Amino acid sequence: MTIKLENVGIAVRDLEETIAFFTDLGLTVVGRDTVSGEWTDTAVGLDGNHAKIAMLQTPDGHGQLELFEYIHPDAIETEPTLPNEIGMHRVAFSVDNIDQALGIAAKHGCHPLRGVATYKDIYKLSYVRGPSGIIVMLAEELKKSPAPEEQ
Repeated sequence: MTIKLENVGIAVRDLEETIAFFTDLGLTVVGRDTVSGEWTDTAVGLDGNHAKIAMLQTPDGHGQLELFEYIHPDAIETEPTLPNEIGMHRVAFSVDNIDQALGIAAKHGCHPLRGVATYKDIYKLSYVRGPSGIIVMLAEELKKSPAPEEQ
């Protein structure tokens, strides 16, 4: 059996606000739709499922986020997750410049949970509380891995 990660799906409060946040960070919208009907009820497991969706892709073409804003049933507001809660935790991105990425996030009113940390002189990283309470990890690699031809 072959398995491949297709995307990470995130329910959001405001689709346009969340798209703006992630596109400013460098992702690209590759598709949008409004979905409903028996097939979505069956696939998602909710009767009367009706949602606006957007698929976003990272510049390297490997990572995708599926964002969805529920029209029906009503979205359920919950407290934002904490870093130590069981369940879906966060979405993580490598960035070339963490300070620039944090500046972009701040323009959207999204700030680090605590600050920027350095892990073993390998990464600078920070958890940011993004739109709809999404935890977004941003990481800048400090020690670049040698290219395959250099090894």
